[in-house]
Order: sequence, then C-alpha cells, then structure tokens
Amino acid sequence: MSYFIGDNILERARENNVQFIRLQFTDVLGVFKNIAITKDELIRALKGDMFFDSSVIEGSVDNKVSDIYLKPDPATFAIFPWRPREGAVARMICDAVTPRGEPHSACSRQILVKNIQMAESNGYAPKIGAGIDFYLLQLNDQGKPVLITHDEAGYCDLSPADLGENARRDMVITLQDMGFDVSASYHEISPGQNQIFLKEADALHMADNIATFKFVVRTIAQRHGLHASFMPKPFSFFNGSGMHLSISLWSGQQNVFVDPEEPLGLSKSAGSFIAGLIRHADAITAVTNPLVNSYKRLVSSELAPAVKGWSFQNRNTMIRVPDQRDNDAQVIMRSPDPAANPYLTISACLAAGLEGVLKEITPPQAVEESLEMAPALQKLPGNLSDSLTMLENDGYLRNALGSYLCDCYLNRKRKEWNRYQAQVHQWELDEYLARY
Repeated sequence: MSYFIGDNILERARENNVQFIRLQFTDVLGVFKNIAITKDELIRALKGDMFFDSSVIEGSVDNKVSDIYLKPDPATFAIFPWRPREGAVARMICDAVTPRGEPHSACSRQILVKNIQMAESNGYAPKIGAGIDFYLLQLNDQGKPVLITHDEAGYCDLSPADLGENARRDMVITLQDMGFDVSASYHEISPGQNQIFLKEADALHMADNIATFKFVVRTIAQRHGLHASFMPKPFSFFNGSGMHLSISLWSGQQNVFVDPEEPLGLSKSAGSFIAGLIRHADAITAVTNPLVNSYKRLVSSELAPAVKGWSFQNRNTMIRVPDQRDNDAQVIMRSPDPAANPYLTISACLAAGLEGVLKEITPPQAVEESLEMAPALQKLPGNLSDSLTMLENDGYLRNALGSYLCDCYLNRKRKEWNRYQAQVHQWELDEYLARY
C-alpha cells in the first residue's frame, strides 16, 4: 500500500473531492471498526481530537466508561476506488490512545508497533508476506450467505470452470488502486475457494494490509452478488482456509535467515527463529486460530498444518521452509487462519521467533513424516479452550502482547467457548436422538 505523509492529506482530499473520511481501527479480536466524519472534521481528526468509548476495542460494555482518542496514521490515507468520484470516500487507520496521548493498552496495532521496536532495537527489521484463502459463496433471496459455493472448480483452474475469476480480478485491481502490491491470485483446491497473495512488506504495513484486504474483498464480492467468507472451515469435507505468513528478518540489505556456509543455506538465526515459534506454538495458536471453528481445520488430514514442528516439504507442519535461498529465504507460518487479528498474529510470531534468535535456541529436527505415517507427532491444541489456557499460562507471550489486552481477549474468547459448549448441535441430534 502506498503511504502518504501528513501535510499532503488535506491537499489530496481537496484534489479528489473527498467528502467523507472513515476513521478505521481494530478491536482486540481483529474486527475492523470505523466512524465516519465529514471533510470539515478532517483537521480535527488529524490532530487526534476524535474521542470514543474504549468498550468498542475492549469488547465489553458495562457501567464504567473510559474515553479513548483515535489518532489517525496519515500514512494509511487511501481513497476507496469503488465509491463515486463525486463525493469520494477515503479512510485512515487509527491507533487508540488515552486522553494523555499514551497508547491504549487494548490497541492491538500499538502492540505490534512495540514488538517491531523490540526487533529494531536488536538490529532486525521483519518483513512479512501473506497468502490469504477465502470462499466465494452464493446469497439467498434475503441477501444472506448460504453454504453453496460459487463454482465447482479446482486448483488453479481457468474459466469457465473458475467462476470466481472476474470477482477475483476486480478484487486485485481494487487492491492495486489502493496501493497494494499483489503478487498472485488463483483458484484454490476446493470448489469456491480462492487465494490472493500480498507481497512482502514491513510488519506494520502488512498488518494494515491484511485488515484492509478482508474489508475490500468482502466489499467487491458483495458487488458481484457474492459473499466472501474468511471462516476457517465452513465445509466439513472441503479444505479449510489459511492465512500463510512468509516471515524473514533483515539487517540492512541482508536477509539474516541466509548463510551460504551452512549445509542447507539457512543461518543459525533462521533455525532459532523456528525454535522460538515452536516453543510458544500452543499459546500462539490461541491468537492465530481464534475461533471455535478454527480447530475443525487443524485436524488430522494430508493438508492440515496441525503438527507442532517444521519441515521442508511436509504440509502437516505448522512451519515450512521453502527452497528459496539468498535474500528470498523465508519461514512460512502455515497454521494461522484468516479470522485472526493480523496485528496480534504478527506480534505473537515476531515475539516468539525473536526470543529464539536472541537466546540462540536450537530447533528440533525437521518433521518429514506425515500424520498418517507418524500419528504420535506432537500436535497443536485441539480446541479453543485448550489454546486459551496455554496463552494464559505463557508469561513471555502475555508480556509481548500486553497483560491488559490478553485479559480482554481471553475474556471475550472464554465467553465464546462457553456459548458453544452450551449449544446442542445438529451432529449430536443426528448421532444420539434416535438411539438413546
């Protein structure tokens, strides 16, 4: 995404006849929120004078009100290409700050800034790429999504089998109009499933891009009469949707994951980064796989990244290292899904990996056996409740994400788990009603 700096915002708004500006921000779960202001309020907004109720990011509303101020990042100013040019609509992504101007403890974007600064203080600049899956579903007469895929195409199929081609093309064009660097898009393996890959960028840039990506993709899908679903596992017998993160660490112009002197061309730092991710894998999963439904994807199958380990070729591991070397070397986190808060997901991965690098942790051996061949392989948590407990007990990761934010997150997610546990599901009725 191309960024524009502060003093240019008013001029750009005038030149493009911007009448409304959406001040966008993210709650602890990663849900994009916004308030819309008119152009007359833009100067006030740029000064950080727009206040709001903190419950919108914390996720709990009670009789106590805490004010927050929305502090826009001028670098995120972008005009929505799908809106009319007359009376155009723009947006800026905001941080939540206290009345004293300090980062609010529940602002996940500021949590990521803190973790990026930690990396930079140790001489590292992280770069992140993202391959994001989603399903295109049909709508019923009331405009609500139904579990009917838009097509029956398969992996990298072309039209006419790939009916999502036009929608996907418009998504890519719209993203590019907003300054995104899109490197690839194609039909995924399952019917109606698609992937768009966002090229590597700095960590904050990428988190902003992922949050915006989901909003844009759903908007363009709706304009095609479709629903874009980022639910991790909407179908029992089709593949789940992932959000694969390609991570590398840089020192100046050098990718520190590369060492031509090592047998595999990977540096000890790359191995230690992997080791840090594996050490905190259980707790990370509470953030990277945040829904009850997320764990229907992390089951034993030939494509599920359910193993707590790393590999070069095995699709079952949470981490894979592709064959690229030189400055293209990267570590791919395959376990995250697109329902995750991108700011917290990148924060958790970055903090865990950096601990491995700074403490020079030795990684375990690569796992090249499949789940079917070696069913005793250590797996990621099997449900949301277990992963939340792991996060609650991981002091290092709680500190990296902030105790206050973690408490808000855990509170919201425990309530979600309890609601799920209290429901009688169709599977139970089908399995037990006639037999007992």
